[in-house]
Amino acid sequence: MRAAVLHETGQEKLEVLDDVEAVGFGPGKVRIRVRATGLCHSDISAMTGVLPQPAPFVPGHEGAGEIIEAGDGVTGLAPGDRVLLCWLPACGSCPSCRRGQPHLCLAGFMNAGTPNFARPGGDVFGFAGTGTFAEEVVVGAGCAVPIPDDVPFDIAALIGCGVTTGLGAAINTAQVQAGSSVAVIGCGGVGVSAIQGARLQGAAEIVAVDPVASRREAALRFGATEAVAPGELADAKQRLTAGEGFDYVFEVVGRSQTARTAYETTRRGGTLCVVGAGAMDDHLQLNMFELFFDEKRILPSMYGGGDVLRSYERAIALWRAGRIDLESLITHRVPLAGINDALAQMHSGEALRTCIEI
Repeated sequence: MRAAVLHETGQEKLEVLDDVEAVGFGPGKVRIRVRATGLCHSDISAMTGVLPQPAPFVPGHEGAGEIIEAGDGVTGLAPGDRVLLCWLPACGSCPSCRRGQPHLCLAGFMNAGTPNFARPGGDVFGFAGTGTFAEEVVVGAGCAVPIPDDVPFDIAALIGCGVTTGLGAAINTAQVQAGSSVAVIGCGGVGVSAIQGARLQGAAEIVAVDPVASRREAALRFGATEAVAPGELADAKQRLTAGEGFDYVFEVVGRSQTARTAYETTRRGGTLCVVGAGAMDDHLQLNMFELFFDEKRILPSMYGGGDVLRSYERAIALWRAGRIDLESLITHRVPLAGINDALAQMHSGEALRTCIEI
């Protein structure tokens, strides 16, 4: 079968090969024919080494498709079922799951250390235990979440990561209050989803911050009340909050520099929500006096917080009701053979989300 492979961490391009095999099928596993997958910035972070991931590997973790085969012991899933892939399935029995924090379950991360694929040259891993830049993937049954027949594969793929992460950051983690002021730094697919979440929560002012003009324009269509370049954020803070700062600031870039800007843009007693996934050696510096004196809440948001299965259901319900726009998040479409075009679109900032149709 075909799959896009990164041979070594740090390579800029993927190689689409036709000699890759999805491996590991057996009890408790399902084989999925991938139909659509989104390119998320986390895939690029894994390719560059910002996020740890063994190589060689097949990137992709935001996907949807059909069950081809279900292993022994799998219940509730059968060949032909339409599913989205959950890259962070909850085990249901660990301390995090028992505390009602299934998004912090580490069971899914353990999958990243087991090869999902093989080719004549040896084992190949799947990013985050999945690897959706492939025609087929074998995953644990908990990674396959059934979707209703009226949800297209491309929409389901987005819900599998970017939409859930952004909406959840505003609704679950920060719990944006009606009438509040919000700034979102970084307006790709996840940032725009956070904007939609803040709008749903009733925020009065939502300022989108991004260096790319097309993304700023898109953010306005998704619910931002104003869109500015990074150099204009200080002026927006002064104009809209009399210099006090915003009630909620979302950092959706994953860098200490923008996180520090987000902290300084948050009002005293306000909330900084860190959504971007950054590097382990990139440190955010705060002095102990400001941490105490400003009493700003710093809330990291992992996969949108809360129960991701419930978050999927909520996103589908909101999409059906026309309360969120998911179709417009997909600004580009490419076949698997054009995967490097998708990477270029992400690097340039022109894409909110590129859908790879497989």
